[in-house]
Amino acid sequence: MGIQPNLLNQLVSFLLGASVAGVLIFFLSSEGIVSRPAASISSWSNGTMGFPDSPAQDANQTSRLEGASPQEANHTTQAAEQELERLLGAVADEDRTVIMTSVNEAWAAEGSLLDLFLESFKNGERIAHFVEHLLIVALDAGAFERCRAVHPHCYLLPPLAGNSSDLSEEKVFMSKDYIDLVWSKVRLQQRILELGYNFLFTDVDIMWFRNPLERMSVAAHMVTSSDFYFGDPYSPINAPNTGFLYVKSSNRTVGIFEAWRQARASFPGKHEQHVLNEIKFDLIEKRGLRLQFLDTVHNAGFCNNTRDFNTLYTMHANCCVGLGAKLHDLGNLMKEWRAYRGMDDERRRRGPVRWKVPGICIH
Repeated sequence: MGIQPNLLNQLVSFLLGASVAGVLIFFLSSEGIVSRPAASISSWSNGTMGFPDSPAQDANQTSRLEGASPQEANHTTQAAEQELERLLGAVADEDRTVIMTSVNEAWAAEGSLLDLFLESFKNGERIAHFVEHLLIVALDAGAFERCRAVHPHCYLLPPLAGNSSDLSEEKVFMSKDYIDLVWSKVRLQQRILELGYNFLFTDVDIMWFRNPLERMSVAAHMVTSSDFYFGDPYSPINAPNTGFLYVKSSNRTVGIFEAWRQARASFPGKHEQHVLNEIKFDLIEKRGLRLQFLDTVHNAGFCNNTRDFNTLYTMHANCCVGLGAKLHDLGNLMKEWRAYRGMDDERRRRGPVRWKVPGICIH
């Protein structure tokens, strides 16, 4: 079967983007545990939320942990675990589901990606209330302080044992620091599942326009966005993009995350998304994973050619190198989205409603 022209364009764009990537790191990264179907998350009620005083996580814990005695390090780790549990309890909805993203200092700075990300909820269609259930994971003290200034639920990620890297700076794609950090995302996500919480992880350079839960099957154990989507949402030939990942907490999914992490040894030097793509067939066939891939018509990225606001739920600034380029294109996209929201229904129905291209990355 030949590849359709738009899929070929996606592939070329993706490979060109990946070949020059020098990316800024951001990550976070039984079955009986889930109390009700995850689809009920879409019924979260709108409301306002203040920023009540709460026990603050210490922004100096990173510096304290370096050079600390084993006893002191263990105490700090225990404090971080307790804070994680407290925050999860505070942000989770009635079905124990949380939305999560992560930032470093550059991405959390005023006027940077975190501000755009939060703005997308405010300007989206009936999704402003999701911010009440958002946990922001800060990778460094600067990001943590900025997060606390704009959001009530911020978690400072403890440093990796034996790793004193400055997470506020840009990391070279596929460097050792990059690999270690993205695998720490999977470890943290597994811990959240072990604590009995479902999560929807979203990269901070993903703009939300509509409720993406509407596109997810209640029957799926795991739902991921797609770098390439070939028509069947349950076919493992689709290519996952774990920058947008929903997982139900269950014994099965905890085991799958453990297997995912163990598979790292079989693919040395590979990041977590690459390894998941390699083992997805085994996870589906041998572990019974129901893995749903989201259609790029609805959950799109700069790597593909989806260009209709009428069908768009989220947009990921992938295949785009550099913070400035992401901010430029996503900022313009948000301006055009606001104009779209101001259109009358008749104009929308005539569709498609396209945004202006090209940008620096979007095309």
